[in-house]
Amino acid sequence: METAIQAERYPIVELRQYTLHPGQRDTLIDLFERHFIESQNEVGMDVLAHYRDIDDPDVFVWFRGFRDMVSRGECLSAFYIDGAAWRMHREAANATMLDSDNVLLLREARAGSGFAPASQPRAAIGTSPAAPPLVVVTTYSFAEAADADFIDFFESTLVPGITAAGAKLLAAYATEQSANNFPRLPVREGENVFVWVAQFDSQAGYERYRRAIDASPHWRDAVQPELSRRLIAPPAVRRLAPAARSLVRD
Repeated sequence: METAIQAERYPIVELRQYTLHPGQRDTLIDLFERHFIESQNEVGMDVLAHYRDIDDPDVFVWFRGFRDMVSRGECLSAFYIDGAAWRMHREAANATMLDSDNVLLLREARAGSGFAPASQPRAAIGTSPAAPPLVVVTTYSFAEAADADFIDFFESTLVPGITAAGAKLLAAYATEQSANNFPRLPVREGENVFVWVAQFDSQAGYERYRRAIDASPHWRDAVQPELSRRLIAPPAVRRLAPAARSLVRD
């Protein structure tokens, strides 16, 4: 049976990027989809989306959402310290992982800019997705926190460019500046990032988008110079395929 539609917004998120032992990703995803989705929902947080990295067969990527920082500390404690699901299955999950500390703690770049509520119920356990869309997560790094001026530029100049080229923007986040309030789960502190998530109907659609961006005078003249001025490193880009029970956000 399908689960109910997730109707809340979660202004605080973790972007969690796990490196796994070779050949263990499907094992972790099976554990995750059977035991670690509803059990997290029940304590007040939500698995917003989870993915296979297309370019690295040993990377698993997921977003976890919280209502605010206070509830983050409470929910994580309830799941990892008091929760039965993690206690019962943590050894099997941890055995698949080489590194689970590549985590960005983020907030909505602007109120309402995060993942929208799901448009369909989460699929039942054991469902096999048919031709999932391609999702691309782009991370920009800055010397200082992304300010209102950059967010204005992103919304008024960059987003029209990617939309015209064929991308569908799903979410935009910036670094949450609060201290990690559940230190037993490390996050990448001391960094200033801006993360945006876009969807494409297929790999071919993404390739058309890349060609359009490369040929775009708008991107060359209005977007790229501003990015070059601000960024302290090349953008980090992950191409991702949603797992079977990842929520759909049309």
